[in-house]
Amino acid sequence: MSNGPSRRLVLGLGGALALSALPAFTAHAAPSRPTTSPLVPAGEATTLWYPEPADEDLLIEQGLPLGNGRLGALVGADPARELLHVTDATLWTGGANTTLDSDGQFPYGRDDFGSFTLLARVMLYLPGHERSAVSDYRRTLDLSNGLVTTTYTKDRVRYVREMFASAPDDTIVVRLSQSGGGSLTGAVILSGTHGETTGVDKDRNLASFSAALGNKLRYAAAVTAAGDGAITATGTRVTFTDCSEVTLVISGGTDYAPDHATGYRDPGADPLALAQDKALAAARTSAARLRDTHVADYRARYDRLTLDLGRSSGGQRRMDTWSRLKARAADGSAPDPELEASYLQFGRYLTICGSRDGLPMGLQGLWLEGNTPDWMGDYHTDINLQMNYWLADRAGLGDTFPAFADYCLAQLPAWSEVTQKQFNDSRNRYRNTSGKVAGWTVAFSTNPYGGLGWWWHPAGNAWLCESLYEHYEYTQDEHYLARIMPLLKGACEFWEARLITTTVDGREVLIDDHDWSPEQGPQDARGITYTQELLWSLFGHYEHACRTLGRDTEHGAAVGKLRDRLYLPKVSPKSGRLEEWMSEDDLGETTHRHLSPLINLFPGDRIRPDAGDPELLNGARELLTSRGMESYGWACAWRAACWARLKDADKAYRLLLTNLKPWAGGDTGTAMNFFDMYRVSDTRAIFQIDANLGTPTAMLEMLVHSRPGHIELLPALPDAWAGSGSVKGVGARGGFTVDMTWERGRVRRATLHSVGGRSTTVTAGGRSTTVTLRPGQSMRLTDLQG
Repeated sequence: MSNGPSRRLVLGLGGALALSALPAFTAHAAPSRPTTSPLVPAGEATTLWYPEPADEDLLIEQGLPLGNGRLGALVGADPARELLHVTDATLWTGGANTTLDSDGQFPYGRDDFGSFTLLARVMLYLPGHERSAVSDYRRTLDLSNGLVTTTYTKDRVRYVREMFASAPDDTIVVRLSQSGGGSLTGAVILSGTHGETTGVDKDRNLASFSAALGNKLRYAAAVTAAGDGAITATGTRVTFTDCSEVTLVISGGTDYAPDHATGYRDPGADPLALAQDKALAAARTSAARLRDTHVADYRARYDRLTLDLGRSSGGQRRMDTWSRLKARAADGSAPDPELEASYLQFGRYLTICGSRDGLPMGLQGLWLEGNTPDWMGDYHTDINLQMNYWLADRAGLGDTFPAFADYCLAQLPAWSEVTQKQFNDSRNRYRNTSGKVAGWTVAFSTNPYGGLGWWWHPAGNAWLCESLYEHYEYTQDEHYLARIMPLLKGACEFWEARLITTTVDGREVLIDDHDWSPEQGPQDARGITYTQELLWSLFGHYEHACRTLGRDTEHGAAVGKLRDRLYLPKVSPKSGRLEEWMSEDDLGETTHRHLSPLINLFPGDRIRPDAGDPELLNGARELLTSRGMESYGWACAWRAACWARLKDADKAYRLLLTNLKPWAGGDTGTAMNFFDMYRVSDTRAIFQIDANLGTPTAMLEMLVHSRPGHIELLPALPDAWAGSGSVKGVGARGGFTVDMTWERGRVRRATLHSVGGRSTTVTAGGRSTTVTLRPGQSMRLTDLQG
C-alpha cells in the first residue's frame, strides 16, 4: 500500500460496527430460549469424526471433550457403555501452602499444594447395544455447534446420541433418541472419585452425592433422567424403560469462591441443593430446547471468527479424522488446509468450553483421566498459563479472557501477603540482597487458594502482567485497565525493592538479583535476559497505564526512569546469539525447550524486524535457530509464533506440521481426539492443553501481526495456504478486528473494524497506509498489493 496521492486505497467508511453484547451468565437466572433452531446444518459444519468409539482405558487420547467453562467432561461414545469423566474447575485439594521447605522454596505435592481432580464418573448403560450388535457407527465432534453426536443402527432402528455442556443451564446433557419404532431401556450410574456414597431420591428420580475434601471444600454432583417411559431411581442409578427418547442431565459444583477474605469459600453455598436444583430444572425443559439454547449461546462466541485456508481434496474430505492426520504426516503428502483450519477451530472450541466466568484453564484445561494429573494440573507461570490465553483475543474470544484476570485479582491478596512475609527468608536463594521487599510475586506453580508451589519465580509477576496488559491492548477498555492496576503496581513495587545496580561498559545499569532462566542453567545468575526483557515491558506498560488513567502519574514516571536504566541484553560475540545470561557463554542447553530469552520477540515487541537493530534481530534469529525445530508441543507452538514474527513462513508452518503429526509414542504429537500429547516416560504420556491453544495462535500470527499502532497482513503466509483464503474477525492490538481475503499469496480485500481503537498503520506487501476511525466504525481497504 502507498501513502501517495496517486493511489486511493480507502473505498468507503462503514457505519457503526454492531458488536454482540453478551450478558454475564448468572447460574440462577432462567436462560433465554431461541425461538428457531440455531444449528449449523450438518453439511456446513466443521467436524471431527471417527468410525469407532473411544477405548475406555485411553479416554484422554480418544475421548471427546465437552465443557461450559466450569463443568467439563470427556466422553467415549460407546453405544452400550458410555463413560463420562466429569470435572468441576474448582474441585481442588490442597490449600494456601505457606510453610516453606528447608531450602526456602514451596512444597509441591497433592497433600500440601493440592491438585485438580475429577468430580464424578457417570456411566450410561444400554443393554443390547454392544458394539458387535450395531452398524453404521459414527461419532462426531461438531465444532460449529458445540455438540458431540453418536449415531448407529441396531435392528434397523437408527439411534442418535447428542451430548453437550450448556453454560446457560449450567449442566451436561445427554439426549438419546431413535427413529424407526425402537425403544430405549437402560440406566445411568453416578460414582464419585474420592470415596463418596451415592444416594437416590425416588420421588424426584435423582441420584446424587455430596462430600468434603480434606481441605473442607464441600462439593456435590447429581444426575437425573426424563423421558416418555418409566423412570425410576434405586441404589446408585437412575433407570429408564421403554422410552422413545430420554434426556439425562448431570450437574455438580463446590462451595469455592474467589475471595481471599472468606478463605476461598462461599459460606452460604449448598452444593448439593444447587446440583440437584439445576439438574431437575434442566430436565423439565425439552431436550431440543436445551440443545438449541446451548447452541445459540455457543455460536454467539464461535461464529465471531471464520477461517478458510483453501479447499482440501475429495479424498481427504472422505477420510475420518484419525486417518486424515496420519495421511497428512506421510512423506510427500499434499497439504490439507481444511484439516489445519479445523485444528485452529478446535483450539477455539477448547477456549469456549474451558474459560467463562470462573477459574482459568490450567495445564489440562477441564479434562482429566484421573485424580493424579501431572504437575497437579496446576497454573504454571513460566509459559503455560500465559500460552493458554494467547489465543483468546486474537481469535474473537476476548470475553473468555476475564477468567485469567479475575483469577489473578482474587489471588493478589494472598500472593502479596506471602511475598512480603516469606520472599526474603534467609533460605531462599532468590531473596532480595537489598533486604527490602514489597508488592507481590509468585512461584512457578499456583493453585486457586492463593497457594504457591515448587520454586519462587520472581519474574512470574511481570509475565502475568504482560498477558494482562495485552488484553487491554486488544480491547482499549479503560475500566478493565483500572481493574488490573493493583497487579501492575504491585509487580512494579516488587521490582523497585529488588533491582540492584551494576556497571556495564562504564554505565550504571539496573539488573535482576539472583535468578533462574526457566527452566535451565545456573540458579543464581543476575541480569538474566528473560527478566530484563519482561521488566522493560512491565515498566513501560505501567507508565502508560498511569498516564491513560490519570492516576499514580508520579509513580509511573519514576518507574519509567527505572526502565531507562535497565540493562538490555546483548548479542554474544562468541556465538552470534542473543545472550540468555549476562555472559558470552551459554550456561545451559542451546536446544532447551523454553524460549525464555526471546520473550520480547514473542509475545513481546521490543525485538522485531522493523525495530532498526539488525544485530539484535540476527542474534534473536540465531538463538531461535539453535533451539531447533523439534520439541514438545507447547515449545513448538512458541517457536512457530517466533518464526512468524520473523516472517519466516516456512519454519512457522513446519512447526505446525510437527505438532499435527499423529501421536504414536514419541515425545509429542496430536492424539486421535486432537489433544496434544506430551510424553513423560517411556510408557506414559499426558495431555497438556497449551499446545492446542498456542499452535492456533501461531497460525493467526502467520496471517495477521499486530501491535499498538501497527497491523501487518499476511506477514508469514505459507505456500500451502497461499492460493486463496479468507479470515474474518481476527483481533488486532490497538483496539481493532480484521477481515481479509487473499489470492495467490496477496491481500485483495480487507476491512478494519474499531472496537475501541482510533488510529493504526496497516501494512501489506511492504505498502502501508494510516487508518483513522472512531470506536464502532469500519473501513474497507481493497487492492492492497496491486
